[in-house]
Amino acid sequence: MIANLDGLNKAFESKIRLGIMSVLMANESVDFTTMKSLLELTDGNLASHARSLEELGYIRCQKKFIGRKPNTSYSITDEGRAAFSAHIQALASFLNSQQ
Repeated sequence: MIANLDGLNKAFESKIRLGIMSVLMANESVDFTTMKSLLELTDGNLASHARSLEELGYIRCQKKFIGRKPNTSYSITDEGRAAFSAHIQALASFLNSQQ
């Protein structure tokens, strides 16, 4: 029997993107340094995956200066929250169908 995986979102196949979305589902906003530390990523890895999610409209990137230091923070959009919730629901349905 071939399992139905149609509801899974390809944008979340990467464990890094899955991690970014999971962190943002649980937090209103997370700065670059905290996200990098939580997920144990390099600057470039986080930046490229975050950019991809931002281009899809799933997360919002906000850049500002605190004093003279740049600060980048991320938050999830309503579209991102809905897409990630649907992905998790599809995954749960798949897992439940395997029992």
